[in-house]
Amino acid sequence: MNNIFQQIGNIPVTNSIISSLYPNIKAINKKISELERQHALIRLKRGLYVASPEITQTPLSTELIANHLYSPSYVSCLTALRFYGLIPEEVFTTQSMTIKRGHTFNTKIGQFQYFTCSKEAFAVGITIAKAGNQQFLIATPEKALCDLIATTPTLNLRYKRETEEYLEQHLRLDMEKFYKMRLSFFQEYATIGRKANCVQQIINLFK
Repeated sequence: MNNIFQQIGNIPVTNSIISSLYPNIKAINKKISELERQHALIRLKRGLYVASPEITQTPLSTELIANHLYSPSYVSCLTALRFYGLIPEEVFTTQSMTIKRGHTFNTKIGQFQYFTCSKEAFAVGITIAKAGNQQFLIATPEKALCDLIATTPTLNLRYKRETEEYLEQHLRLDMEKFYKMRLSFFQEYATIGRKANCVQQIINLFK
C-alpha cells in the first residue's frame, strides 16, 4: 500500500484515480472506505481525497489542496501575504479566490475559504510558487493585497493616513517590502477589480 500511495505523494486524487491504482478491485467505494478507516486516505470532500502523510512520508501542502478542492482557484489574501512573509501572524484558514460562488470547506486538514472575483480580475496577478516538491497557483504579493481589500466588507480606505494605518497597524504589513511592490499592478487592478477607490489610496502611497 505504501508504494501505491508514494506514487501520488500529496496530490489530491479522485475516485477514478484511486480506482486505477487498484485495477483488480471492482467495489472501489468499499475499498476507499476501508482506506479511510485505516487512515491511509483523508477525505477532502465527496470524491476527492489525499493520501496520509504518514503513508507517503510527504508533508501535505494546504496550498496545493486548495487549488484542487475548488477550481479554478488560486491562493490569495492573508494566506498569500503570510506565505511571502509580508505579515507576521499565522493564518489558520487557507484563503483563495475563484470565479465561482464563494464557499467554505471544513476538512480534517483545516478550513478552506473561497471568495468570488470577476473573470477579468481573476486572470491577472497569478504565479506558480513552490513549497517542497509541490507547485501551486498563488497570487502575487500585489494581487494578494488587492484581493484582501476587495473581500473585506467593512473596509473603505479614503485617505492616505487611513491607508497607512491599515497596512502598518491592522495588517502589520512589512512596509519595506510593500514599497518594493509593482505600482503598475495596482494601477491595472484599479481599472478591473473591486474597490477601485481603496486601491487608488494604495497607489497614492507611492507618490
